[in-house]
Amino acid sequence: MGSSQAAVSFLTNLARAAFGLGAAATVLNASLYTVDGGQRAVLFDRFRGVIDTTIGEGTHFLIPWLQKPFIFDIRTRPHTFSSISGTKDLQMVNLTLRLLSRPDVSRLPYIFQHLGLEYDEKVLPSIGNEVLKAVVAQFNADQLLTERPHVSALVRESLIKRAKDFNILLDDVAITHLSYGLEFSRAVEQKQVAQQEAERSKFVVMKADQERRAAIIRAEGESEAAHLISDATSKAGMGLIELRRLRHQENCWNSGKITQRSIPSWWKQHSDGTQCKSLNRGKWDQSVESQRDIGINT
Repeated sequence: MGSSQAAVSFLTNLARAAFGLGAAATVLNASLYTVDGGQRAVLFDRFRGVIDTTIGEGTHFLIPWLQKPFIFDIRTRPHTFSSISGTKDLQMVNLTLRLLSRPDVSRLPYIFQHLGLEYDEKVLPSIGNEVLKAVVAQFNADQLLTERPHVSALVRESLIKRAKDFNILLDDVAITHLSYGLEFSRAVEQKQVAQQEAERSKFVVMKADQERRAAIIRAEGESEAAHLISDATSKAGMGLIELRRLRHQENCWNSGKITQRSIPSWWKQHSDGTQCKSLNRGKWDQSVESQRDIGINT
């Protein structure tokens, strides 16, 4: 009987000890929390509210039920959003902006109090659209392409300044996409075609002018040559012309192509055009030699 009471007492004590250990382990587990790498914690106290101290990485203690940790990711995160903005010349432009943002670690308690854990989703799209519309309105549609580095710099400076008002740091700001409306794109294409047509017209005009100058120079040369031949003929007689006529007849005879077409007009004026047909080889040579002598003597 005594042994059974001792056994019951032992089991009861063991159960109490196990219960105590379990309760202690539960309390200990509830009193610990871990902040991983790239994170920070903000502690909320039910009596004091949000504690102004930012808690770093590692395992930390808290008072169960009385305190509660809120974990923030402080690593740089990307955000992308689009905006349709109007330019200075009233053209609609579609822009896509990409940001790399992170919170100001020293101001995490303030961010938690005023914006919450999703601070970036609440702030960045609104200030991004605001800044894009304000900057794009300062430029014409074509300047967004020709002065794109300047536009990007203005957007970056304005966004960094606006984000600091909300304790958000921006590591990079970039315009990744820029497109115009259909009507403006069509107008730009038509403008390019018109410019190409204008350049082609300039080339045609320049070509015609060069051809006109060449024709004038050619005519002046032929006129000068005719004048020189006329002067030489008036001074030396018709010997040179007769010699050229005889050479032409000789070529006709040797080639066997003595036709009416092969007789030049100046020969027709001095002959009836039948000598090439009527001359035989012997008479031809004699006529050539005699005419050469005449030309030389002249």
